Amino acid sequence: MSEPLSGLPARVTICEVGPRDGLQNEANAVSSADKIRYIDLLSGSGLSLIETTSFVSPKAIPQMADAEEVMARIERRPGVRYLTLVPNLRGLERARLANVDSIAVFTAASNSFTQRNIRMSIDESLAVFSEVVREAKRDGIWVRGYISTSFGCPYEGEVPVGAVVRVADALAQMGCDEISVGDTVGVGVPSQVVEIVRELREHVPIERLAMHFHDTRGTALANVLAALETGITIFDSSSGGLGGCPYAPGATGNLATEDLLYLLHGMKIETGVDLERVREATRFITRALARAPVSRAYNAIEAAEARLRELAGSQA
Repeated sequence: MSEPLSGLPARVTICEVGPRDGLQNEANAVSSADKIRYIDLLSGSGLSLIETTSFVSPKAIPQMADAEEVMARIERRPGVRYLTLVPNLRGLERARLANVDSIAVFTAASNSFTQRNIRMSIDESLAVFSEVVREAKRDGIWVRGYISTSFGCPYEGEVPVGAVVRVADALAQMGCDEISVGDTVGVGVPSQVVEIVRELREHVPIERLAMHFHDTRGTALANVLAALETGITIFDSSSGGLGGCPYAPGATGNLATEDLLYLLHGMKIETGVDLERVREATRFITRALARAPVSRAYNAIEAAEARLRELAGSQA
């Protein structure tokens, strides 16, 4: 029997999804200037993959109507991929004109969710994305594929592992460089993680798989640990824990980047990301949103530092 926590990766890559996934469902409009500043702060933290915006119809997601302006005005740092969501060929053309070099396509493992989210069946979405990926790869654009509802669906309940594998295999075959497997409604537990990864790695190289957990029921970090033990080295998270999913009732709670970093750094796993700089980005955007972040690590560290300042002031 192997020792507990043996064989964990030495380094993990974090995909920061706050600027897109975290902000897209905010009820009040977030100014372009605030989005740009938020992204620039995240860029300075050492993150190498940041989901910035989406080239979707402004009528569908008004919060992302300024995608061109955001991409034109952010400070693009060397070594950072600025990922944009692209739903179809029209969105790809907009991304091209904005000099985007990394895109993402978005489907799911359950038909009911796909119909409500993008108004297509799974097979219809894969047909559309096959064209998008083919055109993108022809231009040398890096492509990520997302699979929502991989651990459970708000409309269908349990999702068979085979359904996740089928979609992942299709995305891999069409040329996606990386595939993110999402627990959209935050129902997953570690045993599911192990089962899903075990099946997926028979079809997709482990180094091309990412995990996207929600902390709706408090299991996100437990699922991260299980995924680490299976060899996963790429995780999605949102600074401050921003975001959720409008099509998944009760599914608020992306895994917070600060919580993920605290876990990984505490376990001596390298990320290249400065936790303090991420906290700075979270501090900025949550003040702009006029509400507190939900990240446990963020709030605990902020409270501890405030207490130390208070004590230092009383002793001066």
